[in-house]
Amino acid sequence: MKTFNYTYPVNVYFGEGSAKTAFSNELKKYGKKVLLAYGGGSIKKNGIYDEIVSLLKEENKEVIEFNGIMPNPTYKKVQEGVELVKKENIDFILAVGGGSVIDCCKVISSQAVIDEDIWDLEYVHGKFPTEGIPMGAIVTASGTGAEMNGGAVITHEEKNWKGGIFASTADFVVLDPVYTLTVPSMQVLSGAFDTLSHALETYLGNSDQDNVSDDVALAIMKNTVVNMRRLLKDINDEQARSNLMWDSAMAENGILKCGHQTDFQVHQIEHQLGAFTDCNHGQGLAVIQPVYCYHILNDAREKLTRFAQVVFGQKTAEEGLEALQNFIKECHLPTTLPELKSKVEITNDLLKKVADTTNLIKTNPRTLAKEEVYDILLECM
Repeated sequence: MKTFNYTYPVNVYFGEGSAKTAFSNELKKYGKKVLLAYGGGSIKKNGIYDEIVSLLKEENKEVIEFNGIMPNPTYKKVQEGVELVKKENIDFILAVGGGSVIDCCKVISSQAVIDEDIWDLEYVHGKFPTEGIPMGAIVTASGTGAEMNGGAVITHEEKNWKGGIFASTADFVVLDPVYTLTVPSMQVLSGAFDTLSHALETYLGNSDQDNVSDDVALAIMKNTVVNMRRLLKDINDEQARSNLMWDSAMAENGILKCGHQTDFQVHQIEHQLGAFTDCNHGQGLAVIQPVYCYHILNDAREKLTRFAQVVFGQKTAEEGLEALQNFIKECHLPTTLPELKSKVEITNDLLKKVADTTNLIKTNPRTLAKEEVYDILLECM
């Protein structure tokens, strides 16, 4: 194990009805004005909005709404939220939704209290914000684990760049599986694949043998696959959704990353694919992940063999990757790039731009060159 320091700032309330407990315990710490942030309005159709607003009023909070946060939140949307926070003198930000809403709010929180543009702060000057407007998160679509850390993924449309920004961490989060029951099956499964990819990419990072964090990652991956299969039989299986919600949180609360380095090259490739196409994140990962794993097979054979054995009950690394591909098909997730919903036509020229702008990871089994990233994308066609 490598040397590490682990502390955890997020107070997690898990289970049915946990929002009421969370609000009762937590909201008294903050001022009166709450920014209620959400996406396209599904929480108004399924009753979650009414429930949350009622609970906020019970705590004598004044609600200011910020809606319309898109699936791949943009830098422009962040700045729109910042303007509203400053105009209304917001005391607390409450993100209600999936990873996109939560990521957007994390960056709004930080940007609202600093004068410098947060993109320039991090990408030009190499500095990171150290404070923000207090915030909480209620997860209604699990998979990203965004509620568990301060990392956020934002698309800067002017720069054709989708990347990470380190911003605020939620003071508390609500993980109520009931809130996920109205999420469509494809969104649930693509979100769960994001969880699987998080754990796999963490696992594939450089580590010593018999690393305890690797063993935990394998357990998370196995449990994710088991419960995704339960949902294929019954999409309303609340216990399966409950397990997947906690799998998602466990994959991104830092535990799996303790004591070793991580990979996340597939996420870097998909982020840039998303910057150009606005495709669904989990579905993009489902297309790219197996192809990438075949490219690093000889560099990570021992780990991929253990992955095959523990997660899919296969003997060899090759059999494990074949099982992964078959599992993706079993879940009716896309296996090629043309299957993705894209705002533009996915062409070889576009993929060259994606490859040329992809961030290359140096802590994975083997550092890729831009040319190999392009080869991987072509093989995904």
